[in-house]
Amino acid sequence: MRDTHSASDSNVHGWERASSLAGGALMIGKGLRHGGAIGLLQVVVGGLALARGVSGHCSTKAWWQRHRAEYLGLRADIQRSARELQALKASADAATRAVTVTGKDPLAS
Repeated sequence: MRDTHSASDSNVHGWERASSLAGGALMIGKGLRHGGAIGLLQVVVGGLALARGVSGHCSTKAWWQRHRAEYLGLRADIQRSARELQALKASADAATRAVTVTGKDPLAS
């Protein structure tokens, strides 16, 4: 999946960005010293972290933020619906409080 973004799409700032830069550089250095498959994996992960710090954008973080916003919207809708149901129940209780049920159908002849 290719994610294109502009400079205004920055979502990695401050200490988080500095940590990505420093951690990425350290991981690349460690991977180069280690060598082998594990070292290659460390270089790749370090490169991803370094790229995240340099660009100031993280596609994974953007994805999580987008889905969190959707979750919070759905949660608000559910809470609003729950309040509406409670109001309907209270209205129904108030309407039936003074009603007496006789068991006779008023529409039957």
